[in-house]
Amino acid sequence: MTNRAQVLLWTDSTAAYLDAIKAAGLADRVAVDTLPRKDKPSADQLARTEALMAGAVPAGLLPSMPKLRWAQAMSAGVEGWLALPDLPPGLTLTCARGTHTESMPENIMAALFYVAKPVAVAVGNQKHSKWVHTMPQPLTGKTLGILGLGAIGQEVARLASAFGMRVIGTRRRPAPTAHVAEMLPADRTDEVLAQSDFVLLLLPATPETDNLINAKRLAKMKPGAWLLNFGRGHLIKDDDLIAATKAKKIAGAVLDVFRQEPLPAEHPFWTAEGIIVLPHIGGPHPQRDRFVARLFVDNLGRFLDGAPLKEVVDRAAGY
Repeated sequence: MTNRAQVLLWTDSTAAYLDAIKAAGLADRVAVDTLPRKDKPSADQLARTEALMAGAVPAGLLPSMPKLRWAQAMSAGVEGWLALPDLPPGLTLTCARGTHTESMPENIMAALFYVAKPVAVAVGNQKHSKWVHTMPQPLTGKTLGILGLGAIGQEVARLASAFGMRVIGTRRRPAPTAHVAEMLPADRTDEVLAQSDFVLLLLPATPETDNLINAKRLAKMKPGAWLLNFGRGHLIKDDDLIAATKAKKIAGAVLDVFRQEPLPAEHPFWTAEGIIVLPHIGGPHPQRDRFVARLFVDNLGRFLDGAPLKEVVDRAAGY
């Protein structure tokens, strides 16, 4: 029993993770503690934990875990972890990159259809028993520009191309990619903005991407273009976006992520013309824990065997 690696699952729903550990044949090699998010680890748990899985941790906690060698974040974005003033320099941090590739692309496509097809208008008219002909806009032949063409963006590109859309975008390390007509480096973002009928943001929150979409960049977009943000709220300068939609410099925006969540009731996004607020529903999936558990258990086996872990966070890059 003393030779088992000590693992702490600090989350509310642990069944999928425990089942995955058992299914992978790792149950005899680990001693697992489970802890609801509202509770804090005991002194004994802090002292013995070697591997931690959590959504987030407060400042002051990680340095009090002397045996901790690996932490698995439960989300793809790790800006909260990297912002910790006492994140141990020797701690290996992995993220849940790639676990949204089933849910988020579908939800992004739903947003594209929502703004292109007048279904919401028809539902509104139905409440008043009004028969009003409205013209659906085609996606076929339109250009979708994706800033941050990683795994999720590539799946969106596959789906969008099936509807006849032309997909272009940026990536930190550009390379030919299936279903992408043109892949550009980040310093050519303005070219993507100028060509696109829809601009999709899938970038992480880093110092380089903070306020990336500002008045200057919005002015590069087509007047009839839509902006969709499923990346991080920090990518957009809020006031500039509100001004651009009000002045009809762009058609509008669908926002799923925000600088502060939940979005405060007094935030002008709620009532701004042309802005659609989604309550961060891009990534959730009924089986989300199963997807994260698959990655976690893969990494757990690697951790136990001393092999390189998957989805290790590059602290310098910020993701």
